[in-house]
Amino acid sequence: MNTNEIKKFLESIRETDIEEMEYESGNTSIYIKKSEVTPKIEIPKKVVVEKKDTIVSIKSKMVGTFYNSPSHDKPPYILEGSHIEIGQKIGAIEAMKIIKDVMSTTKGKVIKICVSNGQSVEYGQELFLVDTAAE
Repeated sequence: MNTNEIKKFLESIRETDIEEMEYESGNTSIYIKKSEVTPKIEIPKKVVVEKKDTIVSIKSKMVGTFYNSPSHDKPPYILEGSHIEIGQKIGAIEAMKIIKDVMSTTKGKVIKICVSNGQSVEYGQELFLVDTAAE
């Protein structure tokens, strides 16, 4: 390979993404490594700004009947607008005379109670919507 052939070869790979290459032919051996790789920058047609969603749902972990208070004559565990902490009791679900507490898995402000007292709930059903950005 003569000098002109090497120059043509270098020109042909200059605009590619190839960073390193080795060529051998007979007694000729060439090793090429780009010292500086120019990144290809593509300008997007539309810029999308993602906003981190701060609304989190707390879902039922079982099938049963939802209760928002310990009994009919007691106040609800929480109301819409209440601030809750992780591990706080926020409801109860009864199935086959067994009552399981619904505990908060996040902290923030309850913006919506999705079920009513005495309503049947399914596994994975949204019970509460909580704004985790609200302190």
